[in-house]
Amino acid sequence: MTATTHAMTRGMVLLFAFCCGAIVANIYYAQPIIGLIAPDIGLTDTMASFIVSLTQIGYALGLFFLVPLADLLENRRLMIITTVVAIASLLGAAFTDQPNVFLLISLLVGFSSVSVQVLIPLAAHLAPEESRGRVVGGIMGGLLLGILLARPVSSVVADHLGWRAMFMIAAALMAAISVVLALTVPKRQPDHSASYGQLLGSLWTLLRKQPVLRQRAFYQACMFATFSLFWTAVPLELARNHGLSQSEIAIFALVGAIGAIAAPISGRLADAGHTRVASLLAMLFASLSFLPAFIHPAYSVIGLAVTGVVLDFCVQMNMVLGQRAVYSLDAKSRGRLNALYMTSIFVGGAFGSSVASAVYEHGGWLWIVIVGSAFPLLALLRFLSASQKPVLATA
Repeated sequence: MTATTHAMTRGMVLLFAFCCGAIVANIYYAQPIIGLIAPDIGLTDTMASFIVSLTQIGYALGLFFLVPLADLLENRRLMIITTVVAIASLLGAAFTDQPNVFLLISLLVGFSSVSVQVLIPLAAHLAPEESRGRVVGGIMGGLLLGILLARPVSSVVADHLGWRAMFMIAAALMAAISVVLALTVPKRQPDHSASYGQLLGSLWTLLRKQPVLRQRAFYQACMFATFSLFWTAVPLELARNHGLSQSEIAIFALVGAIGAIAAPISGRLADAGHTRVASLLAMLFASLSFLPAFIHPAYSVIGLAVTGVVLDFCVQMNMVLGQRAVYSLDAKSRGRLNALYMTSIFVGGAFGSSVASAVYEHGGWLWIVIVGSAFPLLALLRFLSASQKPVLATA
């Protein structure tokens, strides 16, 4: 594997972090502006959140069917191909007027944005064992910053230039990223000799044989369901009940980006052997993060912001802790392990965003609080139960 001859320098970590953040942002540009997109293309309010959930379902499908190829095909070429497809998808989103076509394109935008999940295991291959958590945490910090900044950027662009401009800008950014990937990312040709069918078939074997993978995937799927539920519903709450404009919602989302600092912190905690304690705290505080909703109505926007920051921090921390544990299971299977882990997460996220509009329309913010608190609580209970078993010492 030619990638092993390269070192993960600080500059390379920053480059990987930037590329990951820019690519993964594609999945989240639509999230705060579905209230603008839906009426323009003829979608009902209840159906609006399907724009977000289909993008995440597409991402999950890409994780399952494309990311395992990182254990079979040359990694840089695979990333460039998927990025080119992302460019075409984003341009399609910018110019279509048909609701069904837009939903299909949303699926494709997610499907083609999975190159980040090839880049992160590549970094894990390049990094030595003693600093792997720090390297993965640093790159995840860039990825998570891309997730968190995508919302405010999208809101501001949509407010001043229209929502279609956001997808055009995203396509141009992906064109630049494809050039960066071609010129800077080292080649890595895996030594796996199985066919693609055998590779997909081995996913079930990995899932069955790796209890840590199953547990970490379940925990983070629950956490990401809450994350997606909150960030799909909160722009609706801020616009309807607090009168915030898209630019003001962007400022709100920018505050939530503070949670991205959790990623490098988590990597260091994992390297130091504190995965279990940090995981417990992340799930506990995520389940408690909705409590500020019950403060005085005059401060309710501040309460929502506190929820966003705490929830983002906890979700990002638990994700990096899980990745560190999963990547340590089998170096030759990292691409497939990552595919299974991230697929589970985005299935959870797709579920959270798909029910967000319906939950909010039928029960208002109170129902969002109840459902949002339940997901991480379920993960916490499962974690406490699993922690009684000796096999989970690294989980």
